[in-house]
Amino acid sequence: MGSKTPMRRGGLLASGAAALLAGCGAPPKVAVAPPPPPPVVVIPPRPLPPLGASPTMAIPARLADGTRPTVNSGVSAAQALWNLRSAYNVAALNCTGDQGAPILAGYTEFQKKYARTLTATNKALDKEYRARFGAKAIREREAYQTQVYNFFALPPVVPSLCRAALELTGALQAVPAAQLEGFAAASGLAGAEAPFRAFFDSYEQYQSDLAAWESQYGASFAAAEEAPRS
Repeated sequence: MGSKTPMRRGGLLASGAAALLAGCGAPPKVAVAPPPPPPVVVIPPRPLPPLGASPTMAIPARLADGTRPTVNSGVSAAQALWNLRSAYNVAALNCTGDQGAPILAGYTEFQKKYARTLTATNKALDKEYRARFGAKAIREREAYQTQVYNFFALPPVVPSLCRAALELTGALQAVPAAQLEGFAAASGLAGAEAPFRAFFDSYEQYQSDLAAWESQYGASFAAAEEAPRS
């Protein structure tokens, strides 16, 4: 009986040693969280030109003083009236449907009511061009008049020109023939041109917005476009 006790103690000692050795082993591995995914870059839509205009069209530039000269800037009273006539003519030709009917009727009445005034204005303009350009007067006047028609026929703005022409049709009801030239120079031409100036301002804003978009998102957008699609 006495000989078994040391053996039991030896077994206990061996077990304790094994436990100590096990405790001195490598520390348990700590799980490392994976790095977070890169932030998702939300690219807003690329700015688009106003009124469906071409993204590469040229608009009259501003001068250093902030003004934006056009074909209608700095013209004589006679030229202002003739340019107003041109704008009205463009509207009569391009404004259709229910909106266009009163414009066409108004332009026809305009030609009749102010026939003498318009004839006198035409002669005055011929005289102005001869004084400025001599033998080149006719060519210069025709070239300028083409610019005027092209200005008022700018496709994105024609719908707004139609609305302006409706207002012009109403305003002319109260303008006597003797005051037509003064009306054109004071407010008539400016009213016809207003939609175009508003468009130029909005197009200029589009160009600014596009430049900012390209600076911030252009590279990311190009990379996304070039990435292989699954």
